[in-house]
Amino acid sequence: MDDNLLLLRSGDATLALARRGAEPRSWRVSGQELLWNADPAWWPRSSPVLFPVVGWCRGKEIRHEGRAYPMDVHGFAADSLFEAAPRGPDGASLTLRDSGESRARFPFPFRLTLTYRLWPRGFSARFEIHNPGARPLPYAVGLHPGFLWDPDEPGAEGHSLRFGREERPEVPEIAPGGLFSAQWRAVPLDGRRLPLGRALLAREAVCFLGLRSRAVCFRNGARGGILLRLEDFPHLALWSPPGAPFLCLEAWTGHGDPEGFTGELSAKPSMRWLPPGGTGRHRVSFRFLPPAGPGPAG
Repeated sequence: MDDNLLLLRSGDATLALARRGAEPRSWRVSGQELLWNADPAWWPRSSPVLFPVVGWCRGKEIRHEGRAYPMDVHGFAADSLFEAAPRGPDGASLTLRDSGESRARFPFPFRLTLTYRLWPRGFSARFEIHNPGARPLPYAVGLHPGFLWDPDEPGAEGHSLRFGREERPEVPEIAPGGLFSAQWRAVPLDGRRLPLGRALLAREAVCFLGLRSRAVCFRNGARGGILLRLEDFPHLALWSPPGAPFLCLEAWTGHGDPEGFTGELSAKPSMRWLPPGGTGRHRVSFRFLPPAGPGPAG
């Protein structure tokens, strides 16, 4: 095992976490791998942490008090080295603090802690964002796991998402540069069920903004399924490059800039603001479901 990886165990389940990016790299249940392996031929990530922004910023920069700062898609946490603190065989916390390097891109003090817990059929990721500074802290966070997926693989349940509540049957169109258009497009929701296939994801990510459901069930053919539970994550995105053998189910608090946005960070939609000394908390969990297991409620 790589020295920069932490391996959690619970029953016959394992979760491998990288200090680089606080990223889950492998999740196995009864010997079955569930996460994408970060093959760079498709996508060199498995489950990156998103911070301090989610999505694309117009011109790859943010603006604060009249000054521009470079900002890549989904921020910089995924490429940053976290401090790791094991919490027994089934848990670990990883922390990222501001530095001179981070302040050159994001001029705010912060502390971001990810606490992971593993149990025999699932794991959770709890985000804590603390503002140690003397002025408000803007942020967005998210988790971007890629799950192994073959939409042509057979299975009695097929490939679908089932939402815990009724959702709006349309999503924003994504403009060039990953920006959010003012136009929306229909998605084939059948009640609370969304059939999944390559055609749905061929053009762009599918981003459900203002999600009402706190639980979403991903049915993954013969592989079984994954039950997501979201706590203070109001957006859910689906993404898979054309032909890729994985599907990303992304929990977001924020989203990309609107098309044509030229405002400062203070005007960027869907950002959270913490007062001095304040702490924001968000949690997402994933539970493995064997074939024909129960769907979500709520």
